[in-house]
Amino acid sequence: MDQLVPGLLLLCAGLVLWHFYRRYRRSRRTRLIDRYPLPGMLRPKISGQYPHLSEAQSHQVLAGLREYFHLCHASGGRLVSMPSQAVDSAWHEFILHTRQYQAFCERAFGRFLHHCPAEAMRSATVAPEGIKRAWKLSCQRERIAPGSPQHLSLLFALDAQLAIPDGFHYALDCKARNAAAYCAGHIGCGSGCGGAGCGADSGSGCSSCGGD
Repeated sequence: MDQLVPGLLLLCAGLVLWHFYRRYRRSRRTRLIDRYPLPGMLRPKISGQYPHLSEAQSHQVLAGLREYFHLCHASGGRLVSMPSQAVDSAWHEFILHTRQYQAFCERAFGRFLHHCPAEAMRSATVAPEGIKRAWKLSCQRERIAPGSPQHLSLLFALDAQLAIPDGFHYALDCKARNAAAYCAGHIGCGSGCGGAGCGADSGSGCSSCGGD
């Protein structure tokens, strides 16, 4: 018994230290995603692909890219699908700067974040698991009720706001929505609204993102 008590104390101390280390690491990675200097060529490349965008709108796309990285950071290593074509283009361009992108991934996620192309919903009201997870996490970050949203989160609003020709457009009003739009209020609904039941992704074949 005399030997057991010190051992338990050491174990408890180790668990406490590990808990605080994980919190510190998560906070450090969050700050890195916010502050990491993205390659200077990203914005001109975005403007070249979407010439109708203003400089400020191109910066919105880059803000969307950082937001997507935040979702991946929060995902616990599970797949988060990309809901924006414009942001996907910026992500793909970042990856072409291979050394810088690899260094960013190691510091931000502790692993290489593989690229999965932007993913559309299967229908206006049926979303694959990766999109459900993206919606749930983005709603959490922006304090939106995912089953009854009053506005769209950044990544789900961006393509429509910027009039991206090949973009994915989402609508809040599922009954009166534009026929070309996906219904944001139905994302995550099935066994219940709010993004519940996000398990492993079903069949995209892409590596999951994130890390703790």
